[in-house]
Amino acid sequence: MNIEIGLNKKVRRAYGIDEIALVPGSRTIDFDLTNPSWSIGNVQREVPIIASAMDSVVDVNTAVELSKLGALGVLNMEGIQTRYENPDTILDQIASVGKSEFVTLMQKIYSEPIKEELIIQRINEIKDKGGIAALSGTPQAAIKFKDTLSKSNLDMFFLQGTVVSTEHLGLEGKESLNIKKLCQSINVPVVAGNCVTYDVAKLLMKAGVAGLMVGIGPGAACTSRGVLGIGIPQATAISDCSSARDDYFEESGCYIPIIGDGGIITGGDICKCLACGADAVMIGSPIAKSSSAPGKGFHWGMATPSPILPRGTRIEVGSSGSLERIIKGPALLDDGTHNLLGAIRTSMSTLGAKNIKEMHNVEIVIAPSLLTEGKVYQKAQQLGMGK
Repeated sequence: MNIEIGLNKKVRRAYGIDEIALVPGSRTIDFDLTNPSWSIGNVQREVPIIASAMDSVVDVNTAVELSKLGALGVLNMEGIQTRYENPDTILDQIASVGKSEFVTLMQKIYSEPIKEELIIQRINEIKDKGGIAALSGTPQAAIKFKDTLSKSNLDMFFLQGTVVSTEHLGLEGKESLNIKKLCQSINVPVVAGNCVTYDVAKLLMKAGVAGLMVGIGPGAACTSRGVLGIGIPQATAISDCSSARDDYFEESGCYIPIIGDGGIITGGDICKCLACGADAVMIGSPIAKSSSAPGKGFHWGMATPSPILPRGTRIEVGSSGSLERIIKGPALLDDGTHNLLGAIRTSMSTLGAKNIKEMHNVEIVIAPSLLTEGKVYQKAQQLGMGK
C-alpha cells in the first residue's frame, strides 16, 4: 500500500524486526528434528551466524573459535589486525580513551597504512589454527589487494560497503570495481553487500556473488541512518532481497543465500530475520560481548574512523560470557543474548520448521507491541526484556 506524503510523493511503508512477530501453526516438532545448517559457496555451517568484520568483534583467535563452534567469523582486511603487527596495544588505547577524544584517536589509528604482508600473515594464522579464513574489504581495498588475495590461502571474501551496487559512476581515469570480474578472478566465493532492495539484489546475484548481505544502518554502533538518512528497516529489506533470491533461483537454478546484517541482538531477532527470508545473519555487538572479543568490552562501527565523515560510534557492551556460551550455551542470562543456536532451534521446534527453508514459510504478523505487552514489571525493574 502506497502512502501519500505530499502532492507528488508516494511512499511505501517498511517494517523493522521489532515490529513483527512469528505465528505458530498447526504443527510443532521435536527439538532434535530441527536443522538450522546452511551453506555458502562451498562451505557448510551448522550455525547460521556470521560474526561481523569489525575490529571489536573478530581477530584471529575469535575467527578460529567461531569456525570450531560451527559458525563463521570475518576479519576486517582494512582494520587494526592488518595495520599493526601487535594490535593488542592499539585495542588497549581504544578501550581506555574518553568519549570526547575517541573519534580523533580512531582517525589517527586508522591512518596507519594497511600492510600486504599482514593480510597474508593473518590469513595463514587462521588457517594454521584450523579456522575458516574469511576477510572483508571495501571495493577500494578489493581493487588494491585483489592480486594479494587471489594468491593467498583465503577461503572467502566479503565485499562490503555501506551501499554496494553493480554500477558505479566514477571519475575519469579512476578505476572502478567490476564485481563480476572480481567474482571470476579472485578464486574464492565472494559475498557482497550491503543492499536493501530487490533490484540491486538481483543485479548482484547475476554478477556472480556467492551470498548477499542485507541491511543499511541498523547496527548497534552504526550512525549511517542519522548521518546519511539512508536505509530500509530490516524486516522489509530482507523480505525484498529474499524475493530476488527466490526469483533468481527459479530463473537460473543457482541459490544465493541472504544474510541479514545489522540490528540483530537476540535469538528472537535472528528467528524473525530467518522467517523474513534470511538464510543466516551477521551480528556484531552480541559477539563483541564475549569475554574473548578483541574490543575489550567496547564495540564500534566500521565507518567510525572515517577521516572525512565518521558514521559510527563506540558503545560499551561489557562482557557477558564466553563465546561458546553466547553461541551454544548454556545460557546464564534471560534476555535472549545467550545460546543463540538454542533459541533458533527452539523457535523452529515451536513453529514446526525442520530447516531454514521451512522457516521462510512461517506466518508473520505486524506486532509493534510484541516486546512491550505485559512487560511492565520487567521494564520497571530492568530485568529480562526490560533491560
